[in-house]
Amino acid sequence: MTTSHSTQTPSATAPPKKSKLGPMARREAKLALWMLAPTFLIVMGIVLFPLLANFWISVKPVKLSDLRPPTPVVSERIRGDMDVAGEEFRIQYRMRNSSQTGAIDDVVLTDTLPSGITVTDIDPACEITGQNVTCRLDRLEGGDRQRLELKATANADFAANPVSPRDSEPTLTGTSENILTNNQFTLDNFARIFDSREFWSVLWVTIAYTVFGTLGALVLGLFAAQILNKPFKGRSIIRGLFLFPYVAPVIAVAFTWVILLDPFNGTFNAILQRMNVTDAGVNFFGQRALPIDIFGLTIEFPLALATVIAFEAWRYFPLSFLFILARMQSISSDMYEAAEVDGASPLQQFWHISLPQLLGILSTLFLLRFIWTFNKFDDIFLLTGGAAGTRTLTVDVYEQGFALSNLGAGAAVAVAIFILLLVFAVFYFKFVHREDQ
Repeated sequence: MTTSHSTQTPSATAPPKKSKLGPMARREAKLALWMLAPTFLIVMGIVLFPLLANFWISVKPVKLSDLRPPTPVVSERIRGDMDVAGEEFRIQYRMRNSSQTGAIDDVVLTDTLPSGITVTDIDPACEITGQNVTCRLDRLEGGDRQRLELKATANADFAANPVSPRDSEPTLTGTSENILTNNQFTLDNFARIFDSREFWSVLWVTIAYTVFGTLGALVLGLFAAQILNKPFKGRSIIRGLFLFPYVAPVIAVAFTWVILLDPFNGTFNAILQRMNVTDAGVNFFGQRALPIDIFGLTIEFPLALATVIAFEAWRYFPLSFLFILARMQSISSDMYEAAEVDGASPLQQFWHISLPQLLGILSTLFLLRFIWTFNKFDDIFLLTGGAAGTRTLTVDVYEQGFALSNLGAGAAVAVAIFILLLVFAVFYFKFVHREDQ
């Protein structure tokens, strides 16, 4: 008995046709696009404008003083007696350039003299039209000062009731080049920061601070979630206490840590001395390295950096704790009951049941906390100001831009931060996130 099988070639199978939108659906899609356009443009403006401005400033030779473009400044002074009819007196205009470097072109001064004053001698750069004075200068160099002088006399009516020419404010205008908007670009900012040995040490400090601070927050959050996963009396109160480091103002908790760890009057140092752990107070935030002798090998322990890392982990573990606890409470209790029946210990239950279920939330928390910690500025600035080996890239942005008044170099460091975080995010989504899918 033979059976015949009907075969169908791939060409015989017609590809599925794509569904086309009808006229009404197309109109609705276009309307939805127009309704979302304002929100999209606002979000893009909020996100992209500061980013593009930072890239723009990073390639400009701009200092902090360059934020205000060169401006002509004038002051008017009177020399002589103008309340005596026929007596000659002088009107002086003293002009200066507010900038020490940038020049001002096409400088024009205008002023109006009171009635009853007759100009007898005028500066060659000025001209008189009625009671109006107009003076023109081709250029005011950076830091330049110029003085224009008019000689005048007053008639009897003016002398009887004099009015000071200073009552009418002179106006001074001019055009100057703004370094933020001109076509002058340079890569000296990047060359300066990358050629500096300090930049690479700051980069390693930033990486150490970010990695260990992030891992510390995750480990503490995981430990706290394990403790509070089981119900017990007073659990809600302890949960509230665990949230205190995260919800408290950063300046308050930073000041508290500085007081507690003060080398002279700090509570923690007093406890260490009472326990004979140390003979004198330890400057936790001011001592760069603490020599530790281990089996004859001396290790320079980065004390100040370790202290700010501990503060970072303590302050931000509540966020990890909340997310991890929420994920742990969603795990079915039947899995743990079956594991107990099979004789699994609590550690085995955690390793084989809890941890695999938490990998997704842990990887997401690591990504978020890594980015936030890498960009962290206020914690370190309040605790140490970046001293004693705790200077990170964000603190370096502040130091370059404001302490050294070099906005271009500060923006270049900020661009380096952005590129480093972008590389990290691409690496994460390409290798780590793919494994969680």
